[in-house]
Amino acid sequence: MVIRIVKRLEYSLVILLLSIFMLDMTGCVIPVPQAPSQPPSSPSPPATNSTGSYTSGIPIDASWSPPAAGESGLALPSIAEVVDKATPSIVAIQTEGLTYNIFLQPVPTQGVGTGVVIDSNGYIVTNSHVVEGAKSVKVTLTDGRTFNAIKVNKDTVTDLALIQIEGQNLTPAHLGRSNDLSVGDWVVAIGNALALEGGPTVTAGIISYLGRSIQEPNGVVLSNLIQTDAAINPGNSGGPLLNMAGEVVGINTAIASGAENIGFAISISSALPIIEELIEHGRVTRPWLGIIYSDLTSAIIVRYGLSASEGVFIHNVLIDSPAAVAGLKPGDVIIRFAGQKITAADDLTKALQLHSIGQKVEIVFIRGSEELKITLALVESPPP
Repeated sequence: MVIRIVKRLEYSLVILLLSIFMLDMTGCVIPVPQAPSQPPSSPSPPATNSTGSYTSGIPIDASWSPPAAGESGLALPSIAEVVDKATPSIVAIQTEGLTYNIFLQPVPTQGVGTGVVIDSNGYIVTNSHVVEGAKSVKVTLTDGRTFNAIKVNKDTVTDLALIQIEGQNLTPAHLGRSNDLSVGDWVVAIGNALALEGGPTVTAGIISYLGRSIQEPNGVVLSNLIQTDAAINPGNSGGPLLNMAGEVVGINTAIASGAENIGFAISISSALPIIEELIEHGRVTRPWLGIIYSDLTSAIIVRYGLSASEGVFIHNVLIDSPAAVAGLKPGDVIIRFAGQKITAADDLTKALQLHSIGQKVEIVFIRGSEELKITLALVESPPP
């Protein structure tokens, strides 16, 4: 199964022209986000680095604590009631960035996504890939007001991001308890699908599976996901998955390519600790090995002539990382971590999260046909 993150809609002027000329062949057009009906507000200048992109790692409020979750299970009479309750907290996100064509000429890009207001102070949750590389981020509320983001903190490991705007009379979403969900429960997805005009798109379905893990195209492994058959489309990224009480239980983030209505949302129980760190500290600190890894697939085994049949394959080892200092190399296959058997990338990710910065761990791996052991001390993950 091929996993595709529900990327923000990205396009350049060239792609826009191609879309227009290919209309008759494709039968569909991804529209350009429309200019807001009201002029943007004039907040403080955004925090950006020398390239113009937003800098992450800037604390917003060290004393912030997540809002309390509601009493899930108090279902509203209809999906329409769910939508009415949640819509004021949904925002459309428009980004602008810069990429380079094959001639190394700068080409402006634009993208769209969705976000959820979680605090009246202007804190908005979305996906990291929605704001990745953005030089400007514009947020439009359902009441038509538009704001420029003043801070954007993101965590690529969990594909979550926190946007801050300066606005008044914001309506925070009601949060649910994703741990109370069951397979078969009805859910509703709301988002800026395909950047269609007129407001957010609403779809409904059920929870198809709980605790799913997927590996995104960039190698990031996302765990404890909610799988749903509620239709999720490009532009839905960062939008909420709601229970029938109108509470946010997940953040929509990915779909399975080539499948029928297999979408994934980050559970709110997994998201809140990350969001709390992004607000309080500006970034998420976690133990770090310094390797890029993936599941050991049959294709990898054949390509590299490996003797291992299961484990985690190391694609790259970063210079001066704990893994490099300890002697791990690209092509090694990790089969045990701190005494725990490792059969998939998700096993290693979860095992690493259970340990602390500074803690020493033993890693068993296979190099060629030889089984080896090393001990290394975990260090804090570097700034993004």
